[in-house]
Amino acid sequence: MSTFTFTPAYSAQQTKKPRVRKSAFGDGYEQRSADGINTIKRVWSLRFTKSSADIAEVDAFLSSMGGVTSFDWTPPTGAAGKWLCEEWSEGLDGYNKETITATFTEVFGE
Repeated sequence: MSTFTFTPAYSAQQTKKPRVRKSAFGDGYEQRSADGINTIKRVWSLRFTKSSADIAEVDAFLSSMGGVTSFDWTPPTGAAGKWLCEEWSEGLDGYNKETITATFTEVFGE
């Protein structure tokens, strides 16, 4: 399995959203339960601001995964895991500086 080794800028942000099953009843009563064994998925919003050559390497890695192949990555805080990046965007940030903004979603069982 490939490992993502690039370091994001300081604007990394983690979101956690538990997967929950809900049953709503006619009288307003609602029952909730965890959906599965890995119910809390970590999602990181990352920003990489680097030289054009370094950004080309980040883009090449993400492109090689194609949004379907997971990779190993250790976030700035927290434990290592398997991740998937289904979408990223690229922009200019001055002379010879570019930015990639990406969302890494934790995956299980791959």
